[in-house]
Amino acid sequence: MDSNRFADLTYEGFRELARDESLSPHEKVGFPDSYRAGKEDAILRDVRAKLTNLELAGRQVLDVGPGCGGVALGLLALCRDKGHALTLIDSAEMLALLPDEPFATKLPGRFPEEHAGFLAEHRGRLDAILVYSVVQYVFREGNVFAFFDACLELLADGGQLLIGDIPNQSMRKRFFSSASGVRFHREFTGAGEAPAVTHNTLEPGHIDDAALVGLVLRARSAGYDAFLLPQAPDLPMANRREDLLVRKP
Repeated sequence: MDSNRFADLTYEGFRELARDESLSPHEKVGFPDSYRAGKEDAILRDVRAKLTNLELAGRQVLDVGPGCGGVALGLLALCRDKGHALTLIDSAEMLALLPDEPFATKLPGRFPEEHAGFLAEHRGRLDAILVYSVVQYVFREGNVFAFFDACLELLADGGQLLIGDIPNQSMRKRFFSSASGVRFHREFTGAGEAPAVTHNTLEPGHIDDAALVGLVLRARSAGYDAFLLPQAPDLPMANRREDLLVRKP
């Protein structure tokens, strides 16, 4: 599989991946098998450690952009065991690849643009919202603030939002400018040269420290608690991705 096929993906691009029967579940959600195969349990453990409302019973849960891989299947199993009501929002093509469950509602379409009815009905009612490895695509082709605001408005008192697996271009540069990052690059590529890192450059479409801190401040100024958190070290891209956790007091 040509890894370039996973570069610069859009909502429509993911719909095409979902329709391609030659792809594995990892590839359908935009990752080479080497990046995700065998890592789903570790990812779900990290999600559960941060989105702690998932450990309670009988909660209202939303997953925006679940895809069709092992993380989505693990969340389905967890919600079944805990008695949660789960809503899954993704393209119709991607949702069709997930099993139907009596406790899970599938809503096809872009979020939040195509879900005004859901937003009106569930405003202030959700206990846990997961957005995993999705927000970078919203940032590139949509309105990340409208997306973020819609998620915040859905949270119940005590509700939690986890925007996870965010590729941070600033964090990536810091890592690949370090001795450990150079070693990692050389071992991964098998090449002798150090990675090319360019600082003080405008990089449209990429999330950086400024964008993430802006989201934290936006949530805090609206009355929510918000935190940037590291990923567990056993996750596949923990050295250049981080998570944003928001809690409604």
